[in-house]
Order: sequence, then structure tokens, then C-alpha cells
Amino acid sequence: MGERCGWCGSDPVYMAYHDTEWGVPERDSRALWEKLVLDGFQAGLSWITILRKREAFRAAFEGFDPNVIATWGEAEVQRLLGDAGIVRSRAKIEATIGNARAWLDIEADEGFENFLWSRVGGAPIRNRWQSQAEVPAETELSRRISKDLKARGFRFCGPVITYAFMQAVGMVNDHLMTCPAHERIAALG
Repeated sequence: MGERCGWCGSDPVYMAYHDTEWGVPERDSRALWEKLVLDGFQAGLSWITILRKREAFRAAFEGFDPNVIATWGEAEVQRLLGDAGIVRSRAKIEATIGNARAWLDIEADEGFENFLWSRVGGAPIRNRWQSQAEVPAETELSRRISKDLKARGFRFCGPVITYAFMQAVGMVNDHLMTCPAHERIAALG
């Protein structure tokens, strides 16, 4: 048995996320939206910060129900700006509300899951990285998906955020070949 991908270090929260969630193919449209929103909140911060605040985010954003969040306005923005449990960024909060509206449009048109997964042919891209240094921060595909999301009204979804999201939701399997999760995740594809 090999070693975990080195990025998760020895933090128990990070290790559990790596072992049970990161790279597992996600097919639920709402859950995909939640993860994209959380990746957007991570911009400029470390992912462990978001992981530690994830339950507070879920409470503050009412379970990340885009149907609810799409109806929000200034009163909810003010409430969230006062919530110390989350990242209090007006731009990111307002983007989340706008992203909920964009999600509703995509979900009605073709389904958010299909919108995303069709870009990888419906199955995860299985990379075969030997070291963390080989793993890109963004790819041509993440740039294209980012552009497509922005064209549909999404914000805080640049190509680096989009690639991190693609890794998290299993659109790409970027577990290192030496990581025991690589083959386990590949079998889920």
C-alpha cells in the first residue's frame, strides 16, 4: 500500500477528506453546485479553512439549496456578512446568490450534472501522475469549462478554481499513482 497524496498532510480533517471524498465521482446536481460554490469561497484561502467551516456554510446557506438561495437579496447578504462561521466576503456571497440563479437555468435546460459531466464524456479522466509536481493547477479543459460557466452567469469559477472543483468531484482522478485511493477511485468511474 502506497502513501496518500502529500497535499493532505497529517491533519485528520484533511486526511479524511482525501480518503473518503476527494476525487469520488459526484453525480448529484445540487451537490456539484455546493462544491463549486465552496471552491469559489476558497479563492485566496486554503482548502482546509473551507473544510473546517463547511458545516457552518451549510447552516448559513440553508443546506445549499439553490432554489432557496436564488430568491435571496440584501437582507440575506447582510445576515451572512455577520456570520463569523463562514468566509464573510460580500463579493463571494453575492456571487453565490447569482450562481444559484445560473444553476436554476442550467438545471432546467439540461441538468447541471449533464452540463458538467458531458465535458469529460460522462466518465472521469484518469490521470497517472507520479508526483505532486506533475499535477497542473489548470488545464485547457478547465479553462473551457470555466468559460462555459461564466457564459451562463457563474462567478468565482476561474480555470484554477474549476480545476480544483473537477478534482474534488471526480471529473478527473488526480490521486497520485502511488496513492492507495487512485485505484479505488478509478473503480468508481
